[in-house]
Amino acid sequence: MTRDMKSKLQEYLDETRDALVWKLEGLSEYDLRRPVVPTGTNLLGILKHVASVEAGYLGSVFGRPFADEPFPWLEDDAEPDGDFYATADETPEQFFDLYRRVRAHSDATIAALPLDATGTVSWWQAGHNTVTLEQIIVHMIYETGRHAGHADIVRELIDGAVGRLPGKTNLPDVTDAERTTRRDKLEELARRFA
Repeated sequence: MTRDMKSKLQEYLDETRDALVWKLEGLSEYDLRRPVVPTGTNLLGILKHVASVEAGYLGSVFGRPFADEPFPWLEDDAEPDGDFYATADETPEQFFDLYRRVRAHSDATIAALPLDATGTVSWWQAGHNTVTLEQIIVHMIYETGRHAGHADIVRELIDGAVGRLPGKTNLPDVTDAERTTRRDKLEELARRFA
C-alpha cells in the first residue's frame, strides 16, 4: 500500500464528511431535528450517528479509543436507535463539535497507522472481525456517504436545497419551473405502471 492510496482514501473520506456537514448548515434547530420520513430520520440524528460510528471504527477498533466523553446512547441499555436523534437536552452545537473532534481523532489514527495495520471490530461476528485500517477507511467512506445521501434527501424535503457540495452540485443547471416540469413528467410516466 502506498502513501498515495492513503491520501486518496483520506480525500474521499473528507469529501463525504464535508457533504454530510454541508447538508445541516444554515437550518433552524427545528429543521435539524425534524423527522420528515416515517422512520423518523432527521439531520441532527444522522450527524450524531455518524460521529458515534466513526469514533468506534477509527478509534477503539485500533486501540485508540475516543475518550473525550461517553456515548450513553450506545450503551446496552440505551433506547433502540438512540443514536439517531438528539434528546431535548442535547444541542446541535454539541454534535457539530463532537463530529469535529471525532474527525480530528480519526484523522490522527489514519495518520499514525499504516493501511495494513490490524484492529478488531468487537461488535462484528467472531472470525470476521479482524480488519485492516484500509478496510475501515473504505467502510467509513461507505457509511458516511450512505448517510450523506440520506441527509441529501431529508434536506431536499425540508427546504428544497439540493446538490453534493457547494460549487459541485452535480445537478443540471435548470430553473425551478424546468425541474417541476421534469418531476411532473416522471410522475406521469410512473402512473402508467400503477
